[in-house]
Amino acid sequence: MNTIPLMDGISSQMVDTPRLQVHVRFSGPTDGVPVLFVHGNNSCATFWEETMLALPAGFRAIAPDLRGYGDTEFTPIDATRGCRDWADDLRGLMDTLGIGRFHIAGHSLGGSVVWAMLATIPERLISVTLAAPGSPYGFGGTKDHDGTPTWPDFAGSGAGLVNSEFARREGEGDRSEENPQSAPRVVMNTYYWKPPFRAAREEEVLSGLLSIKVRPDNHPGDKVVSENWPGVGPGVFGPNNALSPKYVGDSVAQIIGASPKPPVLWVRGANDQIVADGSVFEIGTLGKLGVIPGWPGDEVYPPQPMVGQTRRVLERYAEAGGYFSELVLDGCGHTPYLEKPAEFNVAFHALLAG
Repeated sequence: MNTIPLMDGISSQMVDTPRLQVHVRFSGPTDGVPVLFVHGNNSCATFWEETMLALPAGFRAIAPDLRGYGDTEFTPIDATRGCRDWADDLRGLMDTLGIGRFHIAGHSLGGSVVWAMLATIPERLISVTLAAPGSPYGFGGTKDHDGTPTWPDFAGSGAGLVNSEFARREGEGDRSEENPQSAPRVVMNTYYWKPPFRAAREEEVLSGLLSIKVRPDNHPGDKVVSENWPGVGPGVFGPNNALSPKYVGDSVAQIIGASPKPPVLWVRGANDQIVADGSVFEIGTLGKLGVIPGWPGDEVYPPQPMVGQTRRVLERYAEAGGYFSELVLDGCGHTPYLEKPAEFNVAFHALLAG
């Protein structure tokens, strides 16, 4: 089943795995070197199609819709496992396809899933490409390059910070530009990339954004009341809770200690507003800007240094015997492989070539 039109050269099918039925896009020769593509939050594998088709000869692209997105069978994410439900789903998919080792590329939340795979199955990863990945310490709730929690209960992270009106409009499949602050199309064209860029397949990628399953046990997810500013902490269901540092931060030691250590390419846009040292979606930044009242100040709750956290973890990975390179693309937002495909693919293909 495929509910979003495919580009010429892309095929898709449902794959029965031990964990769930996964909707997967494919391109390239069936006996090619496998490259697994992992999409981000509020999207699906549609976002990767151009990048799949641009792979050099001899590579096989595999791009699943993650659980909770696209046309993959829905079962709830256990957020208390961080991103490991998704990582286990992908391992089960590759096992089912009979693939041992593979290259992997992850975008945004997909990058967070790749962190979990690097922590748990590094021996299966030939190379790792991170496109605007979430911090290895999660989204929100930490205050320095070492991922120190801002509060003991990780208040300021999780599903309680999601714009409920945006989620409602996603669930209704709203494609309009009315009331632009919460219109999915406007949010996509303002924050997913740097304006005035517009995706060539805007309707298809918007459909991918709208494919997230909006329901109480997934998106936006549950929350708990906290006595600490801003008054909410992470719950236990759905992707936004799974990205809380309460549940993902313990993977960092495993990432640094991974053996073997596949080479890592980190690509990000210089103008990313979502994953940044000062993300406009992160509560410390919003408090400092005066958008959220009651901010306790820089000493207590500074903006999360997401980029600095990623760089520090990768530096420690290199100090422990690994290798990484960082590519920063000017005039580029949160989706470098769509906004700057030529520059992205040069670096990506060089890594694939070894």
